[in-house]
Amino acid sequence: MVLPITANINNANHLEIGGCDTVELAKKFGTPLFVYDEESVLARCRAYKAAFSDGPTRVEVIYAAKAFLCLAFARLIADEGLSIDVSSGGELFVALKAGFPIERIYLHGNNKTPAELEMALKNNIGWIVVDSLTELAALDRLAAATGRRQRIFLRLTPGIKPQTHRYIQTGQVDSKFGFGIEDGSAKQAIERALAAKHLELVGFHAHIGSQIFVLDSYAKSIEILVDFIAAIQKTTHFFPAKLNIGGGLGIRYVATDEPASIADYAGVVFDAVAAAGKKRGLALPELAIEPGRSIAGSSCVTLYRIGTIKEVPGVRTYVSVDGGMSDNLRPMLYGAVYEALLANKAGDQPAMTVTIAGKHCESGDILIKDIELPKLEIGDILCTPATGAYGYAMANNFNLQPRPAVVMVKDGRARMIIKRESYEDLIRNQVYE
Repeated sequence: MVLPITANINNANHLEIGGCDTVELAKKFGTPLFVYDEESVLARCRAYKAAFSDGPTRVEVIYAAKAFLCLAFARLIADEGLSIDVSSGGELFVALKAGFPIERIYLHGNNKTPAELEMALKNNIGWIVVDSLTELAALDRLAAATGRRQRIFLRLTPGIKPQTHRYIQTGQVDSKFGFGIEDGSAKQAIERALAAKHLELVGFHAHIGSQIFVLDSYAKSIEILVDFIAAIQKTTHFFPAKLNIGGGLGIRYVATDEPASIADYAGVVFDAVAAAGKKRGLALPELAIEPGRSIAGSSCVTLYRIGTIKEVPGVRTYVSVDGGMSDNLRPMLYGAVYEALLANKAGDQPAMTVTIAGKHCESGDILIKDIELPKLEIGDILCTPATGAYGYAMANNFNLQPRPAVVMVKDGRARMIIKRESYEDLIRNQVYE
């Protein structure tokens, strides 16, 4: 089972993380509750920096904020020296409020609004990753009003379809993201970007997808990108100072998952870039990578309280918890699979097979199907590991369920980094006349 690196079972037979008894955390902060282990987050950041520090070219590690973002998490990432990519005005707002260094902020998105672009320009953020010709023209016009040139990347679509769920593939030809290399739109975008008076084209960005286990997909993408760079240099004389190959390294959710290590990932990237550069006789540009899930994902668990146990004779036993698709949409969205344990009976052996159901009015609100757990009782604390990425980030208010609290634990201390929503919060923006 994938738990944060500080996890252990204490003398009370309770799951402990960051020196904190998770059963006590559930009592103090309520459930559902996201619990991030600070040491695990830091360890993953440092593993990326270490693995990519000893290669043939410099590599910038950029945290993909869409996995999880709040003020405290942004500050933690900034203090570790990582950069950050944001994909909306809201994510940009949080990064700025957290005091994230503007020169290390990248703005992504396939449909940035004029207001979002103006917000980025007004705050002089370092980089904007342009995703369409429409955006390119609009950004050039908006940048003119600032009296400066905005540094940009162009997002390219290399035509790679990695082995992952179709909803999180982003590098294939048929994609809403970026400029296609095969259809000539990438070349057209480069020519227009170079002609833009208020934009400075610095590099290319390509992201092939998420939760990727097969590293050959990265090698193939790099080969295509370098071949394209060599060809485009001949016709436009432009050579990118930076090449961002995206993120997407997979993590283990269940025991049968076999993700590659960060070190293996770095080795494949370095070997592929060096080989492609040598083949084409090109110097190596500075690289950038964008890990998100692989930093936040396994650094967090979600705690629930069991409220109902319902046996359907001859079919299954449903165990309902006080959360569900409002705090973890991934199982319903694309069939994501999780493991679980009982935080208050952490060392007990499995005794029954059950299905973990959420509390929402949807038959599809199922967190885990057919899992073996110790003997269950109402009031037990269920823990689902590896919920740090796209859990709270995609949390919602379905059935007007308040979004959970989030705590960060370290050295026996728990600090709240996001408060639990109240019922009053749910109607704060409603108008009744």
